[in-house]
Amino acid sequence: MKKVTSWDKLGLAFALIMLGLIFVLGQPQGLPDLTNYSFASEPVRVAEFEITEVEESQKPRRLLIPDLTIDLEVDQAPIVNGYWQVFVDKAGWGEGSGFPGAVGNQVIFAHAREGLFLPLKDVTIGQKVYILTEAAWYEYRVEEINEVYPNQTQVIAPTTDERLTLYTCSGFADTKRLIVVAKPALKI
Repeated sequence: MKKVTSWDKLGLAFALIMLGLIFVLGQPQGLPDLTNYSFASEPVRVAEFEITEVEESQKPRRLLIPDLTIDLEVDQAPIVNGYWQVFVDKAGWGEGSGFPGAVGNQVIFAHAREGLFLPLKDVTIGQKVYILTEAAWYEYRVEEINEVYPNQTQVIAPTTDERLTLYTCSGFADTKRLIVVAKPALKI
């Protein structure tokens, strides 16, 4: 076994200092500038969604993920100046997104905080997600789990199939978004 000398320690310290300077002073090419993105300070930016009338009985009112002990009130999040309103104490269902039991991308989002979507970081493929409306309840199963940058908004775009997209913060200093896609559970 080689003995570690003071020169080895000095070399390692110099390399770490240089790496730190490169990280702090240099921005790698090709990566998006994320310094101004924060779910806490900026609501969800939405493209031009077609707003259609949805009956009150069709709107999601509650979201349950029993395996993660998530049980949240869901309220309609209107588009205000091109952004979905984000609530501090409940989940938001994005106005213009799909709704339970119909073709479309139903988008529900909340902060990654205790009592909201913080447990979502532990979600796994196959877990059940329930959406309750005034008229019925709908069962979905998690099929995809992804992490994206805030400007990768294709994950909330309208779809030609029925799906539920759960959206929250992730990554260091909330620089990324955790995207959980669930599809209707097959009835047997």
